[in-house]
Amino acid sequence: MAETNKSEKATPKKKKDERKKGNAFQSRDVISVVMLIVGFIFISKMGGFIGSKLKGLYIRELTHASVMYDLTIANCMQILREFVLVFFITTAPILIALAFTGAVMTGAQTGFLVSAERLKFKFNRISIIQGFKRMFSLRSVVQLVISIIKVAVIMWVIYTCVQDLLIVAPDMLNTSFDENIAFMMDRMMHIVYKICLIFVVVAVLDFSFQKYDYEKKLRMTKQEVKDEYKHTEGDPFIKGKIKEKQRKMSLNRMIQQVPNADVIIRNPTHYAVALKYDLEKDHAPIVMAKGQGHVAKRIIDIGLKHNILITENKPLAKNLYQMVEINDYIPAELYQAVAEVMAWVYSNKKKGIRQHEDF
Repeated sequence: MAETNKSEKATPKKKKDERKKGNAFQSRDVISVVMLIVGFIFISKMGGFIGSKLKGLYIRELTHASVMYDLTIANCMQILREFVLVFFITTAPILIALAFTGAVMTGAQTGFLVSAERLKFKFNRISIIQGFKRMFSLRSVVQLVISIIKVAVIMWVIYTCVQDLLIVAPDMLNTSFDENIAFMMDRMMHIVYKICLIFVVVAVLDFSFQKYDYEKKLRMTKQEVKDEYKHTEGDPFIKGKIKEKQRKMSLNRMIQQVPNADVIIRNPTHYAVALKYDLEKDHAPIVMAKGQGHVAKRIIDIGLKHNILITENKPLAKNLYQMVEINDYIPAELYQAVAEVMAWVYSNKKKGIRQHEDF
């Protein structure tokens, strides 16, 4: 029976594969809120410019209409062109700013992901059955409820603000038109700021929920994690066998160097270290081989077989084993102890003694 409990977090490979499919995390409410705020900022800053353009168009068309005797197709096309031109001049900066803001906010959340996978044709996108499933899914119902709540809150904000305006409505009859327009613009922007603040709160909540939901969908079962590890890193059993084989090969290469050593220092069978020192080539003795336990015994046996000088020095053998790697020079702190051993080696070589056990 397949495991269905997805309790493990998505691995980096899983997230990378999902991104290749075009599946990336993003909150649409965050994009909408930022675009809304940017849009109203541009409108508030460009309000005077838009008003002057509309006023100029209105005066120009009234002047044109006062001297127009016949309404022809040419006149209508001229009026349409002027309306379109003013509309483009007044709205183009806002539309460009909104499009740029939407692209930047989407890219900021998705890491500017561009996936060809999203452009491929998929039958389930046009399937009526799949469409109904998405339409009546729990996620769609939740989104519908959230949208209804957002609309209700906005309507409530507008209703309360209009109620406040009704109180001062009689006083507006005694003020000038320009003052009333300025007052209404101020109240409208006040409503907009309240709505933006509500949407910011909604966007923060939606961002948190979308991130949680996205990570939840990417969760994996323990078996999936194991399978992925096997696929990317290899089967642990096979890797263990490879490492074991590599250790054996390394051990064999090390053992083959023991006959070239000048002396073997042991402790007495726990550790064994084979040293070589060439006065003409080396600035310090080199560790040719080292081992512990049965490896140490094997080094000693090979040393006996090839008449290598062997001495017992428990602290030195242990220090050499722990501090020096194969084919490395001994460190300076061990120079004095090793120098005494090498002096003993050269002394025995001069006397013609090939092996000795006591030092």
